Amino acid sequence: MTMHDNSVFSFPVKVGHVSANPVTITISADQSDLKKLAAQWGVLEVRAFDAEIVIGRWKRDGVRLKGNVTATMVQECVVTLDPVEQCIDENLEAVFLPENSRLVKRITDASGEMFLDPEGPDLPDTFSGDTIDVGAVAAEFAALAIDAYPRKPGLDYLDRIESDETVDKKPSPFAVLQGFKRDE
Repeated sequence: MTMHDNSVFSFPVKVGHVSANPVTITISADQSDLKKLAAQWGVLEVRAFDAEIVIGRWKRDGVRLKGNVTATMVQECVVTLDPVEQCIDENLEAVFLPENSRLVKRITDASGEMFLDPEGPDLPDTFSGDTIDVGAVAAEFAALAIDAYPRKPGLDYLDRIESDETVDKKPSPFAVLQGFKRDE
């Protein structure tokens, strides 16, 4: 994933201002941002969106973001269509490298395929220019945690169909034998 140009929530940070000593930044969405996030995420309402992120250098020319993002939103229950509140509390970690970084070139092989270790950390994201949109990254981590099938509390088993033994019960093929006596 490269830079997040289409995000409605933005908090750009100049890479040149990021030092070796990590700094904590706090981000909170205002009412206008909350409405835009609700539209972007396809939910009825976003009541709160906050992030606390430690930003610092990674290796020589990269930037590392590590922190936490929280959000409170309202969605429609997939069963009743009633409003359901969901709270998100997600850890966030991402590494960004300039797209022309030697480390990015080292990750790919001669055919342009990326080496990916399923057990290892995610591959670094790349950025162009001199800015990383920390707000868009935080919003993306929150969006990935949204419950795609929100349910009103107590509805866990309402859509489960139990068989009714009195309806359309086919007779056992051995039922005709019940009336016969065995000769001994």
